[in-house]
Amino acid sequence: MRSSDINHCRKQSMSMPATAASTESALDTAAMLVERARKAGADAAEALVVEGTSLGVSWRLGKLEDVERSEGRDVGLRVFIGKKQASVSSTDLSEAALQPMIERAVAMARVAPDDPWCGLADPSRLARDWPDLEIEDKAPAPSAEQLAARAAQAEEADLAVEGVTNSSGAGASYGRSGVALVTSNGFAGSYAGTSSSFSCSVLAGEGTAMERDYEFSSKRYADALESPAEVGRRAGEKAVRRLNP
Repeated sequence: MRSSDINHCRKQSMSMPATAASTESALDTAAMLVERARKAGADAAEALVVEGTSLGVSWRLGKLEDVERSEGRDVGLRVFIGKKQASVSSTDLSEAALQPMIERAVAMARVAPDDPWCGLADPSRLARDWPDLEIEDKAPAPSAEQLAARAAQAEEADLAVEGVTNSSGAGASYGRSGVALVTSNGFAGSYAGTSSSFSCSVLAGEGTAMERDYEFSSKRYADALESPAEVGRRAGEKAVRRLNP
């Protein structure tokens, strides 16, 4: 990577904070929503919090093209009054938005028609423990600079394949998401997952006899990704093989 591209990555985004999608924070938020719903008049309630962060870079012909970062957090609340229920959701987690949302949910439930089948599961049927799915990479999130380096290595390798004449670009990304669910009858659970990936696409041949192909690697854990050089080489070889199927 050129120093100017490295500096651009640094300006755009370094690494994502380790607490960007804290499941503990999500559980606290869900528990708070349930507690406030009960205080507002709900007989029972459940709250769901979904949050995530992502970082991605695009690279083409030796240059950084784009750096994208996103963060999001959504909450959902379902309240019960007798056999009446109402659900609300929001992406605004400010105090000014949450309390009115809770009160609105309770008011909606009061005037909702009866639903004989609604309600939370019997406490005896709630899960109390569950296996670790091992889908969250605990290693520090990569920086934009590190992602750009993966994409650059993949493109450099695919362009080195004999017969490859152009690059459609390469990219690398990282994402983390978390989900938390809390109910007023005793359930509280959460999980988080990560994903790391990179890809490249190339052209082989000349003029009207050109073919395109691509290759990628995607894993939950970054250290399980294939070598960028190997993935790039395969992309180039696949494109060249298309010239003489």
